[in-house]
Amino acid sequence: IGGVSAESLVKKYGSSLYVYDAAILKRQLRLLIDNITYPRTEFYYACKHNTNVEIMKLLKKAGAKLEAVSPAEVLVAFEAGYKPEEIIYTASYTTKEELQFVIENKIMINLDSLTQIKRFGEIKPGGNISIRINQGIGGGHHEHNITGGPDSKFGVDLSEINEAKKLAKKYRLKIVGIHQHIGSGILDEPLFIKATKTLLKTAEQFDDLDFIDFGGGFGLSYNESQKPLDMHMLGKRLTKELEQFVTQYGKQVRFLFEPGRFLVGESGVLLGTVTEIKKTPYHTFVGIDSGMNQLVRPIMYGSYHDIVNASHVSGNKESVWIVGNICESGDVLGRDRLITKCKEGDIIAIFNAGAMGYSMSSLYNGRPQPAEVLVEGDTSRVIREQHDLSILTKKKKIR
Repeated sequence: IGGVSAESLVKKYGSSLYVYDAAILKRQLRLLIDNITYPRTEFYYACKHNTNVEIMKLLKKAGAKLEAVSPAEVLVAFEAGYKPEEIIYTASYTTKEELQFVIENKIMINLDSLTQIKRFGEIKPGGNISIRINQGIGGGHHEHNITGGPDSKFGVDLSEINEAKKLAKKYRLKIVGIHQHIGSGILDEPLFIKATKTLLKTAEQFDDLDFIDFGGGFGLSYNESQKPLDMHMLGKRLTKELEQFVTQYGKQVRFLFEPGRFLVGESGVLLGTVTEIKKTPYHTFVGIDSGMNQLVRPIMYGSYHDIVNASHVSGNKESVWIVGNICESGDVLGRDRLITKCKEGDIIAIFNAGAMGYSMSSLYNGRPQPAEVLVEGDTSRVIREQHDLSILTKKKKIR
């Protein structure tokens, strides 16, 4: 991982362990910056994917701004050095108090409903707003990740735009931006182009926009059967669409994208240690000191993550199930995986775990959330200590 071996990391910091490669984080952001070349394009890291403050600092230094979806994420962003004008907030079924918090901190907000427009107007008449629009287009790697279309809970429907404008006029609000987000983990370039064209067409219904926010959704290929996004081709097509719109609109608007998984997913590896190998007439189970509380994506989304025996990358292979230490039948991190034959004490590496890995982890079964480590070249450092229930039991930390 970077220039550091998995075994040395576990020896130094303990097991299980989340490890992030800084070089991959910076590389992924560069892929977007270098390929979507319209000069007023801005990239807002969707920090729900990984809210570690050190990762947020690293991405800020590399040129990213930030998208938040809760007051707590805003506070972490402030700690990471982001200024209010470098943050955009996407609301979802929010309370008046939450809206008040965003307004008081002078953060631009994507309002998700007519109700939110009304509430915003009551709190700050005469303010500037952006509206999230559901245009009936959705996509993603799992039905739970599709955030546009008829079954999505998000956004103001296209049919409600006139009503949204009436509310804005009533409260003297200026609509300075429009926003969409169609889903997460998308590897379909034509779908991106279709959604882009549709939002740009919708933008023609608004007279004086400052920005258009296309959301995120740039996908990663989690296994060999998935074709990765061709960012050069996609970036070229997107840039062309943006330039054509600006010419027709007659104003140099800003274009925003909110990458999350695309930036952090590949950078993260979850390391665990083999605790036991159980052979039955049906399967060989390789148990490790991690589980679904530390990586919930396989059971939640049916997600696939490449897995290797990091202690013995080459050698005789066998088909095994990689399972965790949680008291749930669904605690399976990989089924029928052909990996180098394991023994107790070997280090197992689970790849592409940087997005929605730690951020969705829990203390379920009283098992800890692992420490997080950042690797930069051939150096490493802890960026979050292991978290367990010892703080509640008033006992020493449990290893």
